[in-house]
Amino acid sequence: MKSTPTDFHRRAFMERFVKLFLGVNLLPGLARLNAAGAPSGGKAKRVIFLYLRGGLSHIDTFDPKPGRPEMGGVRAIGTSADGVQVSEWFPRMAQQMHHVSLVRSMTSTQGIHELGTYLAHTSHFMTPTIRHPGLGSWVVKLLGSENRLLPGNVLVNGSPQHPGGGYFPAHLAPLPIVDPGAGLQNSVLPAAVSEADFTRRTALARAIGSHFVQQTPHRDAAAYLKIQQEAAALMKSDDLKVFDISREDARTQAAYGSHTFGKGCLLARRLVEAGVRFIEVEDDQNWDTHNDQIKAMRIMTPSADQTMAALLEDLHQRGLLASTLVVMATEFGRSPQISNVTAGRGHHPGVFTWWLAGGGVKGGYVHGKSDEIGERVAENPVTMPDCNATVAMALGLDIGHIEHSPSGRPFTVADKGRPVTALFS
Repeated sequence: MKSTPTDFHRRAFMERFVKLFLGVNLLPGLARLNAAGAPSGGKAKRVIFLYLRGGLSHIDTFDPKPGRPEMGGVRAIGTSADGVQVSEWFPRMAQQMHHVSLVRSMTSTQGIHELGTYLAHTSHFMTPTIRHPGLGSWVVKLLGSENRLLPGNVLVNGSPQHPGGGYFPAHLAPLPIVDPGAGLQNSVLPAAVSEADFTRRTALARAIGSHFVQQTPHRDAAAYLKIQQEAAALMKSDDLKVFDISREDARTQAAYGSHTFGKGCLLARRLVEAGVRFIEVEDDQNWDTHNDQIKAMRIMTPSADQTMAALLEDLHQRGLLASTLVVMATEFGRSPQISNVTAGRGHHPGVFTWWLAGGGVKGGYVHGKSDEIGERVAENPVTMPDCNATVAMALGLDIGHIEHSPSGRPFTVADKGRPVTALFS
């Protein structure tokens, strides 16, 4: 009897075809990494992704060049990690470096903010034909949510350049939080709406929505209905309190800082405690320091240093750092040379620094190296897709897993990125 191919068989055939002919088999899957005896990751349960938008200067932060004229007179200081120095602008982070793996050999080809930001979040180059999902959407797609009521993907103070959920269904897009100090806005019933009215309206919306979904094959129809139902359930849940950072004691709030970045990171810690998978917090400062580099850094670094150090210390003290991967990212670095005209630094994608902490990565470790003036990668280049593949590996994701866009094109979580296995302990 002749068998009829099922969707499962078609999918399996497509995956084998893609692996054979499109190069996906070049991705080092977790099984191959394990077979080679390399660390397998999988210790992280959640991610806090800190994005310092604008292009953070590596020389003025986590890859200083002591005594070089490129430092503009700024000193390098010792840290809690043996042999590791950072810029004097980060004295508090210096005391947390025993938790941190620095990747000083990040490199990119994208020197424009929008393009660099897109690549950092999606592992793909921006094209006019498709919008790729951000890393957080991939994480929730493949791992689901730990907390049944809370969204699995949250974006705090996100910029319009963030790719969101891309071509994934709408319910996998990050929940945007504009003001982390204001709780989850629009989550309380208006005074004129009683509980009975709300229940009746919710039931009516569910009935109409379900009928519409049955008649509409587009997957976003079901996704939007799912969002509405989850939002209604959250409004009645005690879990809603997790968004209220005013419940933290005054000492904890002061440790993070009263600025937006500090409040966002405090909210992120509360969210990981509640089981949210992926939280991105964008710094509201603009690190695009084309003018007066030294003055700009003097103004901006104190709050960033305070907040990032407080987050790592708080997670560690609460026993959460081992299962929470914290990533600090930016779209590119800045030129080693300080302009004689503007006293600032230009865009520099050739080499820059990201760092990771917790979630099974080594502490007090430096991976890769820039040259003596911080202009080029000298050892072990790492791309943005490589770092995103490393995050996926830390979470235990199969980086060879294929998802298809609505047009049927196959994609993986970090494109052709290879995990940096040396970062894992």
